[in-house]
Order: sequence, then structure tokens, then C-alpha cells
Amino acid sequence: MTDEYNSDIERTARPQRTLRPELAAEEPEQPIDAQPQMQMQQLQAAGVECPYCGAMNEPEAMFCSSCGKPISMTTCPHCGSEMEPDADFCEVCHHYAKKDVCSFCGAHLEGNEAYCPECGSPRGGLVCPVCHTLNDFAFCKQCGTALTEEAKQLQRELQLNPDYIELLDAAQEFARLDNSLPYNSERDIIREQMNNKLRERVLTLLAKDQGIENPVISKVDSKRMTKQELAIKKSEKIKQLSEILDRLAVPQVESPVKARNYAMASKPVGVRLAWVCNFKHAMHSSPCGCAKPHLGGKWVILGKGNNTEIKDDK
Repeated sequence: MTDEYNSDIERTARPQRTLRPELAAEEPEQPIDAQPQMQMQQLQAAGVECPYCGAMNEPEAMFCSSCGKPISMTTCPHCGSEMEPDADFCEVCHHYAKKDVCSFCGAHLEGNEAYCPECGSPRGGLVCPVCHTLNDFAFCKQCGTALTEEAKQLQRELQLNPDYIELLDAAQEFARLDNSLPYNSERDIIREQMNNKLRERVLTLLAKDQGIENPVISKVDSKRMTKQELAIKKSEKIKQLSEILDRLAVPQVESPVKARNYAMASKPVGVRLAWVCNFKHAMHSSPCGCAKPHLGGKWVILGKGNNTEIKDDK
């Protein structure tokens, strides 16, 4: 009686195992996450892996869906050269490459406007009124003249920056030192002393002719110095300028146009400079020749005749 009762309970509680055990052998259990794993395997087979974070992306993706960095290349609309998708300037043919972004102010464009609806700049470029160079950007790449009202306003704002004020003073002093004529020998020093004495004698005689018995002749402080003294002075001034330029360096921002305009506005006159970008750590004549100035960069000081490391930014 007991064995028959237990057999009935077993058939009632576990009918599939007791009545049809062959079904369990034919249908193995599937893991719960099998379908997402299969989708991931398919994406890995056909997708693109981000070189920065390792995330997998769709084959046609230009930017990583995880970290947002560029993962594929685009082409220049002018010469067909490969460009990174967040670059706005082709360093091969030296043309601005974005049709949907104004090169002067960074405003969004539909792509067919003759003038930017934000700043009013023509899509074909602006001619510098000073050196007559055709420019794609808000500052002249040749002489640095501000070409748009926004560029001029940016310069006015920088003139209130203490670092920029110090930069202009230091740049002016460096330009004076760079154009100074040092003493080449003791003879130059003696000749200058004789010229000063001759000057004092002539001015004294002229004053006496005018009835001044004891004229006071002001002395001229010579700013000339030896080559060694001049080299030390220039070295000190270069160090000061470099420290200020580091403080005014362009940080990493989203807009290449804004970064380019800030760099050009902060460029001091009277000093020969080059732009070192964070994109390729290349040396440009200005950020106008850099494809990705929004990654940051800074101005560095060049000596006279030193242009061997500057990229060709025609």
C-alpha cells in the first residue's frame, strides 16, 4: 500500500521526468543572458573597437558611444585627404573643411548660406585690410589683424587681463633687446664715450651762444651692452615671456573655432612666435594651420632666423 501510494505521488509531482524523460535530454537549459551575448559577439565581429576605451561600436560610427572620442576617419571635401572627424582644417591642402560650422564664430550653419547668420561673415573668406591676405578665420593668419567684431571684442577683453598686460610689456622689452646692437669690442665702448663728450661740448657751446653761462647738459644713459650682457638679458626676458605664455595657454575646449580665436587674440606683437599644438605637438606659424586647436596648445618664442621646425601653413 505504501509503495503504491508513493509511486502515485511521484507521477503527479514530476510527470515530465517520470513519464517523458527523453524530453529533458533533447532540450538543454539556455542561460538567461544568451541572447545579449550573441548580440555582443555579432557586434564584435562587424563593429569597430574604440582605441581609447575599448568599447565596441557600430561599423559606421564616427564617435565612440561610450567615451565620445573619434574612432573613424572622414575625408577633406577639397582634396579628399583623410581627416579625423573632429578636425575642422585640412593640413594637406590648407583649407577649412567644415560646411556646417562658421569658421569665424563657430555658429551652426545649414551648409548653403552665403553669409553666417550669427556674425555676418562671408563663407568665401575675408580679406585682411592690412596685408590683403584672404583668410578663413577671424584673425589674419599673416599679420594677426582682427577681422570680425567678435575678434575685436575678444582683444578688448584680453586687454583687461593682468597676465596679458604683463605679456605686452615683456614682449615690448624683448623686442627692444632683440634689436639692440651690442658692443663688439673695447673700441666700440671708447668711441661711444667720445661721442657723448662731443655731444655735451656742442650743446654747451650752443647754450652759451644763447647767453646761458653755466648750462646743465643732461646725460644720455646708454642702453648698449656687451654680447654677454645682452644674451643674459634676453635669456631672462625669454624665461619671463614663456611663463606668461604658459599661463595664457589655450586649454582643451569643445570648439576649434573658439580655441583658435582665443589663441590669436592673445598673441603679442613684436616677438617672433610659433604655435605648438597638443594634437600632434607640431610647431605651426599660428593655430590657423592646426587641424585640432581645441585640444589645446600655446605660443613659444623663436629666435631670429629659426624657422626649420615650423610646419608649412600656407
